[in-house]
Amino acid sequence: MMSKTRLANAKRLVVKVGSALVTNNGAGLDLAAIEDWARQIAVLRDKGREIVLVSSGAVACGVQRLGWGRRPKTVHEKQAAAAVGQAGLVEAYEAAFAKHGLHTAQILLTHDDLADRKRYLNARSTLTTLLALGVVPIINENDTVVTDEIKFGDNDTLGALVANLIEADALIILTDQIGLFTADPRKDPGATLISEATAGDESLEAMAGGAGTRIGTGGMITKVIAAKRAARSGAHTAIASGREIDPIIRLAAGEPVGTLLVSETQPLAARKQWLADHLQLAGRLILDNGAVNALKAGKSLLPIGVIAAEGDKQAAHAGEKKEGHSEAESELTLTTALRTAAMSVLAARHLARPDSRRMALIGNGAQSEFQALAFYHLLGIRALAPGSVS
Repeated sequence: MMSKTRLANAKRLVVKVGSALVTNNGAGLDLAAIEDWARQIAVLRDKGREIVLVSSGAVACGVQRLGWGRRPKTVHEKQAAAAVGQAGLVEAYEAAFAKHGLHTAQILLTHDDLADRKRYLNARSTLTTLLALGVVPIINENDTVVTDEIKFGDNDTLGALVANLIEADALIILTDQIGLFTADPRKDPGATLISEATAGDESLEAMAGGAGTRIGTGGMITKVIAAKRAARSGAHTAIASGREIDPIIRLAAGEPVGTLLVSETQPLAARKQWLADHLQLAGRLILDNGAVNALKAGKSLLPIGVIAAEGDKQAAHAGEKKEGHSEAESELTLTTALRTAAMSVLAARHLARPDSRRMALIGNGAQSEFQALAFYHLLGIRALAPGSVS
């Protein structure tokens, strides 16, 4: 009964549908499925529920329209396919929702859009306004311009981040699998369906296995991690087959369909969610023990606790650099910028997400210093080379 209540009481939901469903495993846009999802969402809208739809499928649709046999590997080909496919995808959704008297709105996002605090808040305002107007926002990653450095990676992640962004009560991930199993059912005949578990349970990631299909980029592992992300804002996550009968309506009613991953953690404050999820690592601060203890107690990081700073001074923000500066002066400018930024970091990324590995690092008595992370939009510098603490 408790599980039923969790989703049955959800007023604002994010529904994510994957490429394999949208394109019928790459055969082309599945218009019947799209129309059925629109019908289900219309039923929920009539009941006063607010729905945001995160839809994959632009690249896969473009591949089909262009007559290619498989998903392209090069960036420019993927971007070209996305440009071709996104138009067809939005057209299909608009036509499907129009049959139920609903308007749709296309929103394409990149990691940069959410990593910039001002654009993040603007995106939230736009989405909440659209929901208030009764519009169904349809969100996808902007694959036409995205690069690996600013890519979400998969739309399961995007769905979770959108759930955080709009403070949704639940995230529904529709896939071509019936839920999360204790092992890969294709390889282990003894695998059983997990009907309910706690989002963020580390054992779930081991069960989830590897990547997805040749059509999409995700897999069950990305859905489990997405549920952990969504739980930070208090959202529960349901993972179910999009080929079930009325899965969206039934899940929203609290029926036990697929796997429910329950959020049982105290939701992070909105700004800490943003710090934890959206800012790409750019440098690091070396802190003294007093600063580490202050962070562990949930206090702010002050400049006096910063021993040293590391980062790419060549990529420092234009506002931090002046013509004619020597190498030593540039180093000092970077360190000053990092120290100043420390005043704004209310919680280091490690402490916003204190998993066991990170807490072990913090609590290690042999560590006289703790490498806390600073963020590029606070500092104006780009990411460090691989090997940085993350």
